[in-house]
Amino acid sequence: MGFLTGKTAIITGAGRAVLKDGSCGSIGYGIATAYAKEGANLVITGRNVKKLEAAKQELESLYGIKVLTVQADVCAGGDNEATVANVVKQAVDTFGGIQVLINNAQASASGVPLTEHTTEQFDLAIYSGLYAAFYYMKACYPYLAESHGSVINFASGAGLFGNFGQSAYAAAKEGIRGMSRVAATEWGKDGINVNVVCPLAWTAKLEQFRDAYPDAFKANVKMPPMGHYGNAETEIGRVCVQLAMPDFKYMSGETLTLEGGMGQRP
Repeated sequence: MGFLTGKTAIITGAGRAVLKDGSCGSIGYGIATAYAKEGANLVITGRNVKKLEAAKQELESLYGIKVLTVQADVCAGGDNEATVANVVKQAVDTFGGIQVLINNAQASASGVPLTEHTTEQFDLAIYSGLYAAFYYMKACYPYLAESHGSVINFASGAGLFGNFGQSAYAAAKEGIRGMSRVAATEWGKDGINVNVVCPLAWTAKLEQFRDAYPDAFKANVKMPPMGHYGNAETEIGRVCVQLAMPDFKYMSGETLTLEGGMGQRP
């Protein structure tokens, strides 16, 4: 029996991604793996059906849990409320309720100065991140109130520290942080805790960037003071497990910088 046996978690952006060594290669998949190890049933979303089905096959076969995959993309011009409502309905129809919502999915254009950002690039970040979190939180609220559940939203040091070339991404992430703090205030009476994680983890995308452009990687990617990048499962996913524990409700409205000491930057 795991700590989350019998619980149902929605995790956005959780398609399978792995590193060269076969370990978890994205934050979403790392969280899904950590939750699967604790016995939770999962509802995972993303744009890539192949990656979602690969995640389902591996997680179900390794950990004996049930995984529902739903293709979903919150984007400019889409019927986003209907898209999210479909995910939530399928989750409730399949598992009977929702105990945890994790808003991890995010797309953005990176490295583009603010004056060069296009409206389309700005919309990409705001819709996939901020609007997605907004729609999922609204749609899941009745079920989270019933279960006294948890919300874990993902933000970034890009917003906290103003990273160059990430204006739209930072705007989306800081919007998520503000909305999360309000939800923590409004939903405390319902026994729902809402927290934010700002992670820095070693991912397949970083691994590919390092291998393809070693000089650019060395110039732009800083090593955290702890001497290594975070592990998507054991150092990000396990924190997300803790934040959803039924006896850990007093922590709410907080932002956790899981960046190996880089969160201490002025």
